[in-house]
Amino acid sequence: METLKEKTARGLFWGGMNTLVMQLIGMVFGIIMARILDTEDYGMMAAVVIFTAIATELKDSGFKTALANESHPQDADYNSVFWFNLLMGIALYVVMFFSAPLLGAYYENEALVPLARYAFLAVVITAFSTSQSAWLFKNLRTKQIAKAGMTATLVSCLAGVGMALAGGRYWSLVTQNLVFVLVNTLLLWHYSPWRPHLELDFRPVRRMFGFSWKVMVTTIATQVNNNIINVLTVKYFGEQKAGVYFQASQWNTKAFSVVQGMVSQVAQPVFVDLRGDGDRQLAALRKLMRFTAFVTFPLLLCLSMVANEFICLTIGSKWMQSAVFLQVLCLSGCFAPLSTLLSNMVLSKGRSDLYLWSTLLLCGLQVGVLFALRRQELMWMVGAYVALNIAWAFVWFVLVSRLTGYRLLSFLKDVLPFALTAVAAALLTVAVTSQAWPDVVLLVVRVAIFGAAYLAVMRLAGAQILRESLGFIKNRNK
Repeated sequence: METLKEKTARGLFWGGMNTLVMQLIGMVFGIIMARILDTEDYGMMAAVVIFTAIATELKDSGFKTALANESHPQDADYNSVFWFNLLMGIALYVVMFFSAPLLGAYYENEALVPLARYAFLAVVITAFSTSQSAWLFKNLRTKQIAKAGMTATLVSCLAGVGMALAGGRYWSLVTQNLVFVLVNTLLLWHYSPWRPHLELDFRPVRRMFGFSWKVMVTTIATQVNNNIINVLTVKYFGEQKAGVYFQASQWNTKAFSVVQGMVSQVAQPVFVDLRGDGDRQLAALRKLMRFTAFVTFPLLLCLSMVANEFICLTIGSKWMQSAVFLQVLCLSGCFAPLSTLLSNMVLSKGRSDLYLWSTLLLCGLQVGVLFALRRQELMWMVGAYVALNIAWAFVWFVLVSRLTGYRLLSFLKDVLPFALTAVAAALLTVAVTSQAWPDVVLLVVRVAIFGAAYLAVMRLAGAQILRESLGFIKNRNK
């Protein structure tokens, strides 16, 4: 029988495989789509994405997290959540369908009305998969989740590119998302042995609601945090500028999601399993923090360093304005997976109230600051967004410290060596390379020097996380 450590390692492997393959597929097809479509097409997508995301969280109502936080969820719990989500999803779609003209009026663009109604179908489709996804997540079936995600990504990207080539413009971006959620839902049903039944009993939903509603409100606030710049940019700067920023935001998200997706597949279930042993739980958190910092800082800082060459060589010179936004966004991307880990620890302690109020406070500050800066250059808004998100990683640390005794010195030991090494490797790389070189040469040489310098320092310093990662890879190969 697998130990918790082995389950965690396997979960990290398949979580990493899932997000890495999904992001690589997304990157390849994202390059193709960006070369076919215009900036205004991505601006149209940016206008509706926040509303679909918020509606999805309203429909889920935090019950996936609530089920994962249960020590031993029963069949009745999953069934209750399934029917509640399905009824909620249908009701929300009806409301959003008839509210779509308000969206068109806000942006002063009637073309958004049918596009929004089409995009909002994702809310109904995903309603069918919440309980299946929760069952797989709770039981650390990360391999099955990975297979579903990778297959859905490939199929949806093929559909999106095909429609874009046929002249579908911004409709192809929405279609790509709808195909993804449809295929992913079907595959989650295939891999999960749990099935709903008609014995309707909403008492489990009512019992979990005291925990889940806080998660729901928090995740809605998180979606607002992640997408508020898109809303304000479309409104005050137009679809073209919004498309430029949206493209940069996408690439930043693709990069940090490789790590965030890896650790989020295992963090909360592992923390919940160790809830009765505070010392082991804190030890697990610290190891995951070291692993996350070990991967995230070099990945995001390297991308920031080569942003100009990367954008030019991949999606073309028409997107060069995105490069400067990408360079800045990568700074907050370094801290996003760390914040996710720390917030998962808060949830595993049953403190959904702290999770709620911390995220709401960030949301309120962010909306207020960004709205105040709406008349300034867009970079002012981006800079404020990045600064607030970096600062909030330390807010999460303070909350976790009070719940677990995680000391500041320990936190710095877990994170700072990897951050400083990545910064030093980036400075060294820039110092020894020439801007006069062709873009492709500069990109390859900079990535190679950066990677070699970072790994050399890690090996010379005897970084335990490097030895453990290499050891795990060797064992997987055997």
